[in-house]
Amino acid sequence: MKASVPTAPLTILEALRRNGHEAWLVGGGVRDLLLKRPPKDWDIVTSAHPEEIEATFPRTVAIGKAFGIITVVLPDHPPVDVATFRADSTYADGRHPQGITFTNAREDALRRDFTINALLYDPATDTIRDYVNGQADLHARLIRAIGDPRRRFQEDHLRMLRAVRFAATLGFTIEPATADAIRELAPHIRRISAERIRDELFRLLTEARPAGAALQMLHDTGLLAKILPEVTAMIGVEQPPEFHPEGDVFTHTRLMLDLLPPHPPLALALAVLLHDVGKPPTANYATLPDGTQRWRFENHAAIGADMSRAILERLRAPHALIEDVVTSIAGHMRISSARQMRPAKLRRLLGSPTFDLELELHRLDCLSSHAQLDVYDFLTAQKAEYAAEPILPAPIVTGRDLIACGHTPGPAFSSMLKAAYDRQLEGVTDKNALLEPFRKIQ
Repeated sequence: MKASVPTAPLTILEALRRNGHEAWLVGGGVRDLLLKRPPKDWDIVTSAHPEEIEATFPRTVAIGKAFGIITVVLPDHPPVDVATFRADSTYADGRHPQGITFTNAREDALRRDFTINALLYDPATDTIRDYVNGQADLHARLIRAIGDPRRRFQEDHLRMLRAVRFAATLGFTIEPATADAIRELAPHIRRISAERIRDELFRLLTEARPAGAALQMLHDTGLLAKILPEVTAMIGVEQPPEFHPEGDVFTHTRLMLDLLPPHPPLALALAVLLHDVGKPPTANYATLPDGTQRWRFENHAAIGADMSRAILERLRAPHALIEDVVTSIAGHMRISSARQMRPAKLRRLLGSPTFDLELELHRLDCLSSHAQLDVYDFLTAQKAEYAAEPILPAPIVTGRDLIACGHTPGPAFSSMLKAAYDRQLEGVTDKNALLEPFRKIQ
């Protein structure tokens, strides 16, 4: 596997060994090498103490020094974390050890989270050191906590979410005792900061294949109810079978997530997850004007948008991401009436900043329910017609033009400008013609 290891970690390993220290690659990089997946990062463990690591390399960063971690920076290479072999003391906050003790390679491996992440690799000799039967679990495609799973999750509650993410992204199964411990301790996930939960959840949605199976795994382990109770509320919420033959709202959402492309945009994944979150609180078995009865969800898009904003703010999501997701959810029902829109309204839809997001959300929505894509095809064709010109051109009529027509700036200006721009979008491009209605008002 040595050929797959970049220059920086190889250089660091060789430098540490030249100075008499034991040093190994460890963690996700080794796991991914064995799975023949491209590693995303590299970690090194060593017998060298932090001060010895700092003395070995000209440029280091000591942000993690309290936990025996020194970041080594080589010119023109990504930084690499180098950690001293350690054992952890008790975890008081369910996230960080209260203290550490420098130790040996075996003890360092035994303190880690899952067996598949505790393998040590020496590129120089192309050998693996395995203290936890991690290779067997890799072969069996199992996520297994090292030692007592309850203890591992009590030490660091975030490991429960990480177990689901690893299983979902690698296509593995969580070993039964490990899964039982997660279900027992799931309420403790609320002790973890919103930011850390957010990061794990967002990676889960964009890296899992398929993402719907990941959502189901979150539910089966009891974690979903603790971090996203609004999504759990979708379970069992019936829908009209003529529009949603697939089943309840949760099933529909899960199927949509399964249809996401590999590594989807985060905004799309979140919009899919939350687009129907307003259905449970608005569900009503109503009698229609023709006397028939069926489930209805009045105003669920607007209510769902408000709920989604609250959820994403709770997760400390970036403001721009929140706005894109909320806008797409608020408008996800308007696309279905695109064929009936006046030209101006249709062009405003096509030219909106979130149109592509809303259109893809609509496509996945349809494919996961009635499978009718006529509106999607119509909108795709309409947008193609504007390939050679702006969908929303600069307004011909401005506020100065209205003032020249004798109007005083005020609240009515915006409605007059909108009316003029709508006529422009509908094909009137002569300025005098656009101003004519306002001249008559004088």
